[in-house]
Amino acid sequence: MESRLLEILVCPVCKSSLRYDRQRQELVCRADRLAFPIRDGVPILLEGEAREINPASRTSSEPPPSGDEGAETSQPDSRS
Repeated sequence: MESRLLEILVCPVCKSSLRYDRQRQELVCRADRLAFPIRDGVPILLEGEAREINPASRTSSEPPPSGDEGAETSQPDSRS
């Protein structure tokens, strides 16, 4: 994917930047955890065409989410 094009493309849902996953031929929005396919060199930036990304299935080259993203839900205190 051409770097100039990647600089101007944004997520159609939240308008944040997209990361190019060359291996899967997808543009990834980390904020929404969506991956938009690239077919025949054309990014398909339609929410209905995107696949949801499970945070547990990140590739080893992808950095962990920052902030509260991916934080586990708190368990109730077992002390009575």
